[in-house]
Amino acid sequence: MGGKLSDDICDLVRTHIGQNTRQQCLKNVRRNPKTGVNEKCASHAIEDYQCSGNLHVDLPELCLLLGMKEIPVVTQRPAASSSSATDGENIEHDNSEAEKQRLYSNPCVLVVLENEEPLNLKSIKISGWKVDMLVARVLCKILPSLSNLLSLHLWQTRLSDKMVISLNNTFPLCSNLRTVILEGNPLPEQSYHLLMSKDSVLTHLSLRNNRIGEEGARLIGSALSTTTSANRNLVILNLAFNSIGDAGATHIAQGLRFNRGLLCLSLGNNKIGDAGAAHLAKVLGPFALTQEEIVERRHQLLDREQNSSEHSPPTESSLGTPSSSSLNTNLNKSMSKSSVKRKEPPKKEEKTAVTKKDDPKLIKKASELKVQRGKAGKPGAKDKNPSVGDPEDKPGGLNELLDHQGEPLESPLLETTVQGRDGQVLLPGNTALCYLNLSGNKISEQSLPLFLSSLQKQPEGGGLRRLSLQRNSFCPDFEDFVKIQELMALRDPLNKTTAPQPEQEGQGD
Repeated sequence: MGGKLSDDICDLVRTHIGQNTRQQCLKNVRRNPKTGVNEKCASHAIEDYQCSGNLHVDLPELCLLLGMKEIPVVTQRPAASSSSATDGENIEHDNSEAEKQRLYSNPCVLVVLENEEPLNLKSIKISGWKVDMLVARVLCKILPSLSNLLSLHLWQTRLSDKMVISLNNTFPLCSNLRTVILEGNPLPEQSYHLLMSKDSVLTHLSLRNNRIGEEGARLIGSALSTTTSANRNLVILNLAFNSIGDAGATHIAQGLRFNRGLLCLSLGNNKIGDAGAAHLAKVLGPFALTQEEIVERRHQLLDREQNSSEHSPPTESSLGTPSSSSLNTNLNKSMSKSSVKRKEPPKKEEKTAVTKKDDPKLIKKASELKVQRGKAGKPGAKDKNPSVGDPEDKPGGLNELLDHQGEPLESPLLETTVQGRDGQVLLPGNTALCYLNLSGNKISEQSLPLFLSSLQKQPEGGGLRRLSLQRNSFCPDFEDFVKIQELMALRDPLNKTTAPQPEQEGQGD
């Protein structure tokens, strides 16, 4: 009898959701708290609910449908006080602190609106109160309807791995959400790497104060890149104030070997010593490929050549080589075509990997094919650059670099500037990363020559633009550190004290 009553109430809720009598429906749900409405009926109601895109309306109604007793209040985030204020500055500061204490003492959702319009919500911040599964479910329902939402900030909300997975599955459904700040939320299973998987749409990710250790760093390093896959959308990653250590830094450095999308990485205050810093320094300069990486490179080169030959006209000179091998197939029909193709090309590929540059025709064709195969809705596509990073989201001095971030990239293993030296295959280091923060660690003078050597080997006009090594275990006037600072001062795009003067003088002539 109770089950039939629960089904009847579910039908009642679903019927009322489709009509304009939502308030009466909510009353019916609240009158029957012990008939299964909060589980079965509410589940149907959540699925049928059509979000309006107005968080002030949708959040309380969805919470009521789930039978939540304490409903978070949506509050517009107070504007920051002007730094130029002089009179009454201390009073304004005290009022601001009192306001924060009032807001964070009760469950509330702080929002930033543009032009005071509820439908033009830009940012959501939840801070200092526990987000349970019900609230997480409400967020997953609402977020896709907020078409103008740019950033989501969750600070000390005691999320679980399951909640993070649910939110991560929701992010691709959000048209403009590219910035996620997940700080002060330690996860037992260290599931942070899922937020930067190969298919992730996020460009800015902050994971400070999450107690990320060696295992979490290993998963993050694998998510950044392997020999066969890499995250190409993530631009800024903040891992400061964790417990990554030397072993974790080694895993992060491994992830930087074949990642060419990440521009800014912060590893400050992570108990990283010389062992971990050495791996990070080496990846910035030319490094030797392992045997497995050399084999994977040859496979990728062969696949690229085969793909380009399939899409090239039959009159291409590159098709002349297989024609000679066709004689062998007539003489020995038991030999497969694949084995015939592998008889000569591997010799060419070995020479290419060590001494020869790749054919520019093949490179051009491969890049053209890659552009054609790009997904229309992917944020990394060329024509989608404006949606990837709005000007307000770009850090100062990186605008030009971020503008080129969406360009399709081939695997770094297909680099044409590979060199052979002393029996090793050397790949150019990671020159895409332009900002690295290692301040507040345990790095000594021993690691500074490694950083200086790698930075000097980076090509002119590319490579690291800023390296933060302050508050480590070496003297600030150490010679190699002074040289690093001088080199970074020349590359830093924000260091433009003398450059504008000649331009202005030239314009005046």
